This record gives sequence, structure tokens and C-alpha cells, in this order.
Amino acid sequence: MEGSVIIIGSGLGGLECGYILARHGMKVTVLEQSNQTGGCLQTFVRGRALFDTGFHYVGGLGDGEPLNVLFRYFGLMDLPWRQLDPECFDEVVIGDRSFPFASGHGMFARRLSEHFPHEKDAIRKYTEFLKKVGDHIFDSFSPRSAEGFFSESLFSRPAYGFLTETVKDPLLRKVLSGTSLKMELSADSLPLYVFAQINDSFIRSSWRLCGGGSQITDTLAESIRRMGGEVRTDAEVTSVRVEGGRVAGVTVNGGEPLDADYVVSDIHPAALVALIGETKAVRKVYRHRMSSLENTYGMFTANIRLKPGTLKYVNRNIHMHGSDADLWNPRPGRTDSILVNWSVPYDGSDDAISLDILTPMWWSEVSKWAGLPFGHRGDDYVQFKKAKTEECLGLAEQRIPGLRDAVDRIYTSTPLSYMSYLKEPEGSAYGVRKDWRSPMTTVLSPRTPLPGLLMTGQSLNLHGILGVTMTSVFTCAEILGMEALASEILGTDRSFV
Repeated sequence: MEGSVIIIGSGLGGLECGYILARHGMKVTVLEQSNQTGGCLQTFVRGRALFDTGFHYVGGLGDGEPLNVLFRYFGLMDLPWRQLDPECFDEVVIGDRSFPFASGHGMFARRLSEHFPHEKDAIRKYTEFLKKVGDHIFDSFSPRSAEGFFSESLFSRPAYGFLTETVKDPLLRKVLSGTSLKMELSADSLPLYVFAQINDSFIRSSWRLCGGGSQITDTLAESIRRMGGEVRTDAEVTSVRVEGGRVAGVTVNGGEPLDADYVVSDIHPAALVALIGETKAVRKVYRHRMSSLENTYGMFTANIRLKPGTLKYVNRNIHMHGSDADLWNPRPGRTDSILVNWSVPYDGSDDAISLDILTPMWWSEVSKWAGLPFGHRGDDYVQFKKAKTEECLGLAEQRIPGLRDAVDRIYTSTPLSYMSYLKEPEGSAYGVRKDWRSPMTTVLSPRTPLPGLLMTGQSLNLHGILGVTMTSVFTCAEILGMEALASEILGTDRSFV
């Protein structure tokens, strides 16, 4: 296909769109405002330790599984993936009790039923429902499918309502919600489809990437260049240009005009509308809607470099919650839920080099320092982070004895870090908050009112690696057509449609 496209932002969604469109013969230019590509998939090195900015593990990467099908198309399956322990890829700890999440729907149900024999039927019903959601994940790629609106109907149902209707035991409900840091749990707003699709993908199989998530975006960027496209860093889009009621291109760094037939935005919708000048195509009501969207909470992360030989690598994640933690109504300022994630040792040994501890953090907890530059936020901000780190370590050490003595150095980040480096409004971890009560206004279309201007990324439909990858296909289908694109991606594997 002839034509040109400019992509604003080099996160996963932007680079995947660039890959698809370059593969179809379009002239692709990806513009990244910072000095490196990748968005939330950036990695950084501190001494002998390599840390991921926002990537930790993925689900559904086994043979024939949804993310595997998509990543084969993008040329990403040759990266050094390592499957997490199928017997227990996630350990959920509630108080002083531990529960294993096993890979595969049948094994997942059997292992949990050993702890909750009185809820065996409910666990089976819950697991079968998740599997059905995952089995139909590519229905949206096939307009003729009889189940074509399956996911849309589930966006209009509450996740919490489904869970309470299906499972009567409060402890089991908490356990099934225990991997909550994959999404923002909210009893009031979380749609059932988001909850079910994300949890299903990890139950199918779970994987880490040895060497960091930047390998994903580096591979995509190199593929775009190899197909004749351009990926530029230090190139901030300062305006979206409009001519004749249609997008005409962008202005870079305040003075460089670039023309294009299409512009695809991989930045937050509110940030995008701020770049568009006055035009009849984009009415005030649309601008207000995008600018007033609520965002999910952010994350506090303690990236911990370990002393050599002090802890062994653990091939699972640990999700820890205090016995009184309310997972569906989390409270700002409390540290009663954490995720502990180990980085795969790049040296091939079984000694852990580093690990991350994550806990939810709301914008209200850090907003008073928002106007201050990095490195100059004052001693009270330093002490705030130090206190939060201590709370995380205290909770983690209940399951990892000797953790404090194994610490070599700790590097921390807050929602302010995400806002500063990634320009994510309020440092949001999962983008725009989806709400089952108003799916038409919170589940966004790739289309905008301005012809030729499209959106992609985690704020549209689903967040996470699988969700963003699906959304990149929806975005490109607006240019290429879904039927031909779906046929190309799915190839002869028609098991999902």
C-alpha cells in the first residue's frame, strides 16, 4: 500500500503499528521525544543489575496461544523467553497462607480446589469462563463471527459482580483477585472483560524475558528500519497539523514540519488533543471528553540490586497481601499489597542478581512534589520514598527471609517518575480507567473526529502486552482493512475464529 504515516511515540503500540504499516509498503516515521525508544518497555542498568521500567512478565506465549500467534507475526518469538514454573507461576499470599496458581486451566482449577474443596464447582465455573474469553479473543478480527460482540458485552458487565456471584467463599475471592497488580481492581468500575482476558492469558502460560523488555521494542524498531522506515529519538511532536479538514502531518521540536497521509498517536488521548489546533473537525465536546478521562493509579517500584550469591533466583512471582487488605477497594497511603518479581539471571547461573517490589501508589500521594524537577524535590520526598521502601521490604521479607541482608542497592520510582520520563498523566500505570457503567466513553476507538488521525496504546481498549498488541492491530485495520490483516496475522491457524 502506498502512502505515508507518522507515529507519535515509540512505545509498544506505536512500534507495532509502525511494523504493520511498513510491512504493507507505507513510508513510516516513528517520532520519540526522549533519547531512547520503548516507553514502558525501556530498561536501565545499575552496576551488574538490569532493571525493567514497566515490563515484568507476559501470558499466553505458549505454542498456539494468543500472544504467541501475534508475536510470531512481529518476529518476536526468537527472543530469550523463559517460561515460569508451570506448577506455580504465581504464588498468592494472604496473611500467612500461600496459594499456588498453576499453568493450564485444568491444573489451575485442580490445585486451587485442593485448598478450597467446598468451592470445587465454583472454581471450575470460574476457570471455564476465563477459558471461553481467551478462546474468543480473536473474534474481533473476524466480523462475520457469530460471537463477534462477545467482548463488547463483557465490557458492560462488572468484574466484581461476576466474582461475587460465582464464588461464595470470601477468602477464595481474595485469592482469585490476588494477582491484582496486573490491573487496577475496582469494585465500582472494572469491566469483566478486562479482568477475565488478562487473568486467562497468564493461566494459559506465563513467561519472563532474559535481558529485559527493551529487546522487544529494539527488535521492532530494527525491523521498521530494515523495511525502509525511520525511527527518530529526541523528536518531540509539538503540534498536529491540519489542512482542509484532514490531518496533514506534525511539527517536530517546535519548528520542523513533517507531512504525512496519516498520523497515529501512541500517547495519552489527553496529550494528543492538546497538540491539535483549532479545527471544526475536533469539537470542544470531544476535547473535553478526552481531557477529562480518569486515569488508573500509578506504581511505586523498588528496584533492588542484590549482593552476589545471597539469594537464589525464583522462577515465579509472589503476590503478597495483608490479611485485612481490601483488594477491590484499595486505599491510598497503605502498603498492604506488593508484587515481588525476579529478573532472569543473564549469566546463566541460579543466583539472583536483582528483583523488583511493586505496590500501588496514587497521584494524590505525590502530587505536592509534581512541580519540582527530578533530583530537586526535597528531603521530604526522599524520606517519603525511604519509608515506602521500608514498608515494602517488611512485607516481602515475611516470605523471603534474609532479603534485607541481601540488598546491595535500591533504586526507587513513583508516579512522578512515570510522568517525568514517559509523560503519562498522573503517572498512571494502566492508562485510562475503563468503566463497565460507561463503556462507550471509556473504551476508546482508534478513530478520532479528524480524518487521518488515529490512536493506539493502552488507554484505548486493553492494557498490558497482549492488550496493546491487539489494539495495534485494530488501529492499523482502520487503514488496511481488518479482513486482509487478520488473515495475514493468523495465517493458517484458524483455531481462534
